Amino acid sequence: MSHSARKSLLRGFGLMAAVIANSAAAQSTGASFVENFDRLDSSFWYVSDGWNNGSHQNCTWSKQQVGIDGGRLQLRFEAKPSGERQYACGEIQTRQRYGYGTFEVRMKAASGSGLNSAFFSYIGPTDKKPHDEIDFEVLGKNTGEVQVNQYISAKGGNEKLVPVAGGADKAFNDYAFIWAKDRLRYYVNGKLVQEVTDPAKIPSNPQKIFVSLWGSDTLKNWMGAFAYAGGARMEVDRIAFTAPGEKCRFPESISCTID
Repeated sequence: MSHSARKSLLRGFGLMAAVIANSAAAQSTGASFVENFDRLDSSFWYVSDGWNNGSHQNCTWSKQQVGIDGGRLQLRFEAKPSGERQYACGEIQTRQRYGYGTFEVRMKAASGSGLNSAFFSYIGPTDKKPHDEIDFEVLGKNTGEVQVNQYISAKGGNEKLVPVAGGADKAFNDYAFIWAKDRLRYYVNGKLVQEVTDPAKIPSNPQKIFVSLWGSDTLKNWMGAFAYAGGARMEVDRIAFTAPGEKCRFPESISCTID
């Protein structure tokens, strides 16, 4: 399966439960926020639980793989039979959708070939919208880089690999994208690493914000051969969204230094 084909299917399976649960909240776009994960607010975050996203994913989303420890979100990947899979993995998503603005995460990725630590925005057919998506993905086969990409009406092919000094799994790093109608900018640790100005390559539909850790034993060309050795964990220190024209929400925000 090509990467583009994989991504077009990735969010098409199993999300109906989340859609039903979030249908009321999805009618309006969310306001600016900073989430420092002192606790997991279930009125704000939906925890994916009890399904997988298709045959390419070798784990079942499980709320047991999501927790808070010391002010950080923990997303775990574990050899634990769950649903149709022999592995369990963790994901959370906002209940609200978010439009143009600045999206930020401070996170430490998991290690291990065949694993994917992701921060992204997404909306799609199960939400009765076209598949639009903006991605940061750290592939465990090479944590010295992060992949940025975006999808517009299910069309991708905009991948770029960006170095992460010191390794995305060795320390916390800051990833951000600033999404506007006519420009999309990606940042890694405060440095601009990709700028998109072609309107045909910029999503337009408000999207939910996700962080997830998952694995695959079939997408070898993209994610590497699956080689789980135990103890895989993704940690998230902060997630934030700042609406256009608003003051930056915390001192380290990219929106404090970028126009």
